[in-house]
Amino acid sequence: MEKSQKNGIKPFISLIVSAKIPKAALTFGLIGSLVTTLVGLTIPILTRELVDGFSVASLSATLVIAILAVFIIQAVIDGVSTYLLASVGQKIVARLRQMMWLKLIRLPVSYFDKQASGESVSRVINDTGIVKDLISQHFPQFITGLISIIGAVVILFIMDWKMTLMMFIAVPVTVAIMVPLGTRMAKISKNLQDETATFNGKIQQTISEIRLMKASTAEQAEATKGITGIGKLLSYGLKEARIFALIGPFMYTIVMFVIVVIIGYGGIRVAEGTMSTGSLVAFLLYLFQIIFPITTFAMFFTELQKAKGATERIIEILEIPEEAGQEGKDKDIANQPIAVSNVSFAYSDDEPVIKNVTFEALPGEMIAFAGPSGGGKTTLFGLIERYYESTTGEIRIGDTPIQELSLASWRSQIGYVSQESAMMAGTIRENLTYGLSDATEIPDERLWEVAKMAYADQFIKTFAKGLDTEVGERGVKLSGGQRQRINIARAFLRDPKILMLDEATASLDSQSEHAVQEALTRLMEGRTTFVIAHRLSTIVDADKIIFIEKGQVTGMGTHQELTESHSLYREFAEQQLT
Repeated sequence: MEKSQKNGIKPFISLIVSAKIPKAALTFGLIGSLVTTLVGLTIPILTRELVDGFSVASLSATLVIAILAVFIIQAVIDGVSTYLLASVGQKIVARLRQMMWLKLIRLPVSYFDKQASGESVSRVINDTGIVKDLISQHFPQFITGLISIIGAVVILFIMDWKMTLMMFIAVPVTVAIMVPLGTRMAKISKNLQDETATFNGKIQQTISEIRLMKASTAEQAEATKGITGIGKLLSYGLKEARIFALIGPFMYTIVMFVIVVIIGYGGIRVAEGTMSTGSLVAFLLYLFQIIFPITTFAMFFTELQKAKGATERIIEILEIPEEAGQEGKDKDIANQPIAVSNVSFAYSDDEPVIKNVTFEALPGEMIAFAGPSGGGKTTLFGLIERYYESTTGEIRIGDTPIQELSLASWRSQIGYVSQESAMMAGTIRENLTYGLSDATEIPDERLWEVAKMAYADQFIKTFAKGLDTEVGERGVKLSGGQRQRINIARAFLRDPKILMLDEATASLDSQSEHAVQEALTRLMEGRTTFVIAHRLSTIVDADKIIFIEKGQVTGMGTHQELTESHSLYREFAEQQLT
């Protein structure tokens, strides 16, 4: 979408329409607003009759009852229509947030490599919140105000066209001031939204790595960064406040000027006898029915400018291509060889990370990757897992390129255990069953069984709540070894056909490593397994060791073969195994 088009109102309207507007609620809400406004337009006429014929003796009970009835009917219908229109706004924004959330969780890993998670969260919450305020609050006020103005102006022209024309003197002055202010507000608002998203991202990152921050005594540095970010937000907030400070007094001055002119001119007309007192009162009441909506219009157009900026950001996310392979065929990959043929990959055009890698893994084999850090081992895992798509070359399972399988089918048959021991906030039970469609139906006996297979049952039993023990954010209440064993138990529960172990014991102490290694050995039985390991002691028994340097395979064979033929591998082995 072109930038000029993005900055217009059309993308905003298209986005709202795509969110499936509840038509019935919108229709009845607008009809209710129309009825309320039309009923409200009768009040000044009734007031004129009351004023012109006013005396205690001639006070008409029927007229008083009519005025009270009009007020009550107007209030009831207004309340219902306001709720209906607000509900439309809330449902549209709920749908927008749903669209954005479903989009975010389907975006490729490469998007999150470049984008701070806090910024994405800000788009889902803050930017859609701005759209919500516009639709649920300011849009209904704009519609009812518009109807009220049109109705009042028509009646005023019928009552006294000369005085009505005098009132319109203020219109060109108002437009001349409000349009440039609105344009300026749009720019400031967009910058404010961007800065808010950036600030959210930085705060979230700092809090998620709070231990690193404290261990590095970086409180002062983070305090300075935070204060700088808050200062930028304050700067944009003050710029926004200055525009509001101009809009408010300006509108008030215009309104007071028009009222004074009308009262002065109307007073002369009443004194001359060319206008009744009741007509002047009615004229003033209609004037207020025009003035109040016009003041809300200023707010509406300001919010509209903000919503256009938010819309641009929302559309940018919604237009990002989703992870390739959501569709595709299902296939049982048990007992199938995996062939990697001439695979290359680059995060960006000028930085190849993997270059022409070729190897084959037969069913049940253990394939290990070794080599210096930064050589591309984890990236190769990312390609097999399909976090990234290879630039050239192909990965096949049996005779089928893995791109032809659906992501759900492929990934559900892979067990991935990484050194980070990734966990979600929640209970041990929720982490074991995370992502399984039948999670609530899995009996405790099965969960304890996989925990025992992963040597995790003993420490889980020491917790008072057992499987229902809360693990904290990212599993911080558990030790590294405990987290890793729960990850392995999770893999046992899925019964994967392919196992991928990314330095699964690298960050553990020797006691934990022994328990985890035993659990991994049990898990690897009968499964095709890919292993990344810095410690060669864990891979000396591999069926095939692939040595990778700077993205290229420089050696392939058993431990014995590589020790004899590959000088750098031999050096690694001598350092670690002797």
